[in-house]
Amino acid sequence: MALNNLEVVSVPVSDQDRAKRFYADQLGFTVVMDGTFGEDMRWVMLQPPGSRTRITLVNWFDTMPAGSLRGAVLGCDDLEETLAELDARGVSFHEEKIEEAPWGRWKTFDDPDGNGWIVQQNNPDFG
Repeated sequence: MALNNLEVVSVPVSDQDRAKRFYADQLGFTVVMDGTFGEDMRWVMLQPPGSRTRITLVNWFDTMPAGSLRGAVLGCDDLEETLAELDARGVSFHEEKIEEAPWGRWKTFDDPDGNGWIVQQNNPDFG
């Protein structure tokens, strides 16, 4: 099998403009595309710096209500530096302290619609 990358993750939102501002301005994602397709549908795609994976801000899937995404992990090389930068940009985290497990360290936050994200630094010694 030749699957080798997770290309796109659909993030269900209620307001694409508000979500676009959050992901671009607060998380630092690059806007890759913002245009229309099909009838009355808008395709807003963003990409984390240095990543091949992109997200789309969707509001047209009946089975994906805004805020229903949970557990998506954003990786980083230096958790403290990343958390400080995101905090300075107004991102609020659930935990006061950094959580730890054998595989890595992390904190969690929600986007404006309540989609749950994790910022994680992997433990390089973990399989």
